[in-house]
Amino acid sequence: MPAITSPRERECERCGRRDLWDDDHSTWRIAVVDGEKQSGNPHCLHEWDINGTFNPVDF
Repeated sequence: MPAITSPRERECERCGRRDLWDDDHSTWRIAVVDGEKQSGNPHCLHEWDINGTFNPVDF
């Protein structure tokens, strides 16, 4: 039986903010690269990189 999966990471196409899914808290967390948060622009209306290539059905 196929399982439904969710994305594990996302990136804003406008400002570059990167988020990772935190299973422990069931929420998105800002990614940290080399000790620096990838928070992008705090005033951005984020446009997440959802383009149809992610398939939520895992066979």
